[in-house]
Amino acid sequence: MMKKLSLAASICGAILLSGCDNTAKVPEPSSKATGTVNTKPITIGYSDWPGWVAWQVAIEKGFFKEAGVNVDFKWFDYSASINAFSANQLDAISVTNGDNLVIASGGTKGAMIMVTDYSAGNDVIIAKNGINSIAELKGKKIAVEKGLVDHLLLSTALEDAKIKSADVNLINSMTNELPQVFNSPDVSAIAVWQPVANQALKAVSGSKIIYSSKDKPGLIYDTLTVNMTHLDAHKEEWKKIIQVWDKTVKFINDPATHEEAVKIMANKVGVDPKQYEQFIGGTLLLDLSANKKVFSKGTGFDSIYGSTYHVNKFNVSNGVYTTEQDADGLIVPTLVESLQ
Repeated sequence: MMKKLSLAASICGAILLSGCDNTAKVPEPSSKATGTVNTKPITIGYSDWPGWVAWQVAIEKGFFKEAGVNVDFKWFDYSASINAFSANQLDAISVTNGDNLVIASGGTKGAMIMVTDYSAGNDVIIAKNGINSIAELKGKKIAVEKGLVDHLLLSTALEDAKIKSADVNLINSMTNELPQVFNSPDVSAIAVWQPVANQALKAVSGSKIIYSSKDKPGLIYDTLTVNMTHLDAHKEEWKKIIQVWDKTVKFINDPATHEEAVKIMANKVGVDPKQYEQFIGGTLLLDLSANKKVFSKGTGFDSIYGSTYHVNKFNVSNGVYTTEQDADGLIVPTLVESLQ
């Protein structure tokens, strides 16, 4: 159900259900002559991750029509959306900051103009009974799908614990097969995302989460990435789309409308709303105010710059591509900075 990556390393707190105002500023329709939105829609690819399924709320509540912007959201398997964007078949894509680097390495430069969310618990490291910390993984066998999102999470956790990669034995396994692999007596831990993580926890009695993306906020950013040529020609429309996102996050976070929002999202992916609440809880949605902070340049994970620098080095060290990409050239903070 969650992101399944076929190209490379990437990543994608609970949602704060405070009493917030969901009346974000959304501009009036731009076509004064006709009172209608532009005839040619902006095409945006999105896929099955809570921070992207959230767009469904904006679609069904009519927020784009209210803003006077014509968009056509196209539903994809994640890897297929990357292929379509790389082939210039989409104007924009919902993609992790790490995978946007991979796309750029293939020749298509996408501008990350906004962050939808960061993973805040949906990506986890699970250990068997008797292992209670990352430090205790030294010398153990750990299963993970190498080069993907949770390999990055595992690598970062080991680095923080001062455990060298040579001090653990990584077993490369397909993500969907990790619950079965975890059952093997010689595998001590796995790195995996939800909902496969829950399957693994049920499969091995006494197992538990010892580390998650909640422990490293900002390691995995999910972005709205736009074709640079399209962005140059349609900046005002992209500003409206960012404002629609701000309104959407406030609608989801508002206790008065949260239940309705969860139902819309859960229905899109065919999951019971009560179950889907857990996945939303592991995804911290970022409104415009939070985006302004994230797009402030810095080297830490509280900045999309610092997070992207980190995954850039990870991608090179794991052979995803051979030369570091121009991360600064792919991050465009100006639209978020210009909005109030």
